[in-house]
Amino acid sequence: MKPIARPVYLNLFRIHLPLAGWVSILHRVSGVLLFVALPLGVWGLSVSLADESGFRRIADWMTHPLARLVLLGLIWAFAHHVFAGVRHLALDVHWGTDLKHARQSSLAVLLASGLVTLLAAWRLFA
Repeated sequence: MKPIARPVYLNLFRIHLPLAGWVSILHRVSGVLLFVALPLGVWGLSVSLADESGFRRIADWMTHPLARLVLLGLIWAFAHHVFAGVRHLALDVHWGTDLKHARQSSLAVLLASGLVTLLAAWRLFA
């Protein structure tokens, strides 16, 4: 048997990642998005609560389609992060750790976060 030469290059785009792996990666991505957006959200809340003109300014910005699209992305990030976080907590206490239930909970996380995002999009853009 010939030894494998190190380092091994792993092409992450060619690896078949299971659904649970995608949910885990998206959980991390959504957490980073929420962390990055937090200062902007705090600033917008501060401006909107300062006085009536600040509230009107933020309200006018939120009528722009790009701002609504960003908000929709943050709604997805929050929903996915919450649902995936609950799934990870359940796995930490050994609920649903067998393959069948792990796949089902991964699918449930994706469907639930997608449904919340669709409902928010319907409300934001209707």
